Amino acid sequence: MIIRDFLAWTQNASASRRAEATAVLTRAYLYGNLSADQAWEAKTALLTLLDDPSPLVRRALAETCAASARTPRPLVVALACDVPEVARLVLARSPVLTDADLVDAAALGDETTRAVIAARHHLSHAVSGALAEIAEADTLVVLARNPTAKITAGRMLRMLERCGAEAPLREALLARADLPPEVRHAIGLAVAQALSGFVTNRGWLGTERCDRLRREAGERVALEACEGFGAAGIARLVAHLRTTQQLTAGLILRAVLSGRTDFAVAALSDLSGQDHAGVARALRDPRSFVDLHQRAGLPDALLPALQAALAALEDMARRSTPVPSAGLSRGIIERAIDACNSQPGAGMQPVLVLLNRYEAEAARDEAREVARAIAAEAMARETARRNAQAADAAWRAALESQRRTVFAPSADAPEVAVALDATAEPHNPVGAILDALPEQILAWYRTEEPAVDMQAKAATEAVLDGLGDSLLDHFRVSHGLAAKPDAVSGSDKAKIAA
Repeated sequence: MIIRDFLAWTQNASASRRAEATAVLTRAYLYGNLSADQAWEAKTALLTLLDDPSPLVRRALAETCAASARTPRPLVVALACDVPEVARLVLARSPVLTDADLVDAAALGDETTRAVIAARHHLSHAVSGALAEIAEADTLVVLARNPTAKITAGRMLRMLERCGAEAPLREALLARADLPPEVRHAIGLAVAQALSGFVTNRGWLGTERCDRLRREAGERVALEACEGFGAAGIARLVAHLRTTQQLTAGLILRAVLSGRTDFAVAALSDLSGQDHAGVARALRDPRSFVDLHQRAGLPDALLPALQAALAALEDMARRSTPVPSAGLSRGIIERAIDACNSQPGAGMQPVLVLLNRYEAEAARDEAREVARAIAAEAMARETARRNAQAADAAWRAALESQRRTVFAPSADAPEVAVALDATAEPHNPVGAILDALPEQILAWYRTEEPAVDMQAKAATEAVLDGLGDSLLDHFRVSHGLAAKPDAVSGSDKAKIAA
């Protein structure tokens, strides 16, 4: 009955009226208490609306049922294959769609449709992987900024491989809380590649020099990417570097010269096949380290430098000398240079050149730190000086405002023109304050004797003269005065009167 009446009514209704009726019927099916027969009829009526020629009707149907998990799957799948403005409504929110449906829609849809899919909540690994392979840079940025999207490290690396030159994509990936260390390292390499290409295109530096600077920047980024990750994260980064042929002897030497023994242990363990505990013991034993050095396949020319650097680290640990938290240590580098200078042979020259370059880099890093500290101290002093000036200015302004308020003339008082005299004495603010005080307050502080009432004085003397001698004697004894029974002195009378 519902489907027949509804279809009959839609034959002559306008598109807007049909859209309103569609929304009402959809809400009744999803949230109304319909019987089984009524629900079947309503479902059939909704499916027939997929053939409505007006996009307004199908859009109203998609808007109403997009977020509901009770929507019939055939209806959602059909709407997902509709025109883009209708399909995007269900692709963005519908929980009925499976990963296969979303991957198919991403493959067949336009870039805006892919961006809508990339912004879905709790996007799965499969859909994220499909978008990483086919989506453009803008859509990949939307995917990277989606905190609920599950993206594997391999797919993040693929995104950087395809669009790593795009700065918004790198920034979006760096903002993710689940960013693995190998992806952080790849982002650093992408930044170094972009800067190197810019410098080379400008003709500021040669290609070979830019390649060496980019390689050294990659080594620094590899060590910095380990910050905040445990042994498992470092081992994961080492495995990635070895797979991509970026785990070089120079990187291991830099790690030792920087005091990053955790990275050196993971790298040597990966190259030699020994466990981490055995590698850690070998780093403290010179003879065992020679065997480890050979099993890892490192060049023989690096052995003296590595041994000297490890010995310097042991000495610093015994003396509790702090190792630089980031960057190369000049003290360790100097020990390594001395050890290489004592070794004869032309094969040590490349190692010495590398160590000298590391020493220059460490010196520049130390100079930068000193300059930053000096600048921060100067900035703090300048800030304190400006704050003191601002506080002093505020105090003076408040004092001036209070002075103007206290000494401002009354609005009811007539204005009196006073001629200014160059010889006149300056205004005395204390006198002005005293003049403004009430007469009762000033009377408390006056020192002159008040006027004597003669009648009251005569009455008091008459009373004193009439007092008996026994009362006066008692008064003298209570006040410690000498007793004279024959007479009453004037001072005694005055005290009694008081």
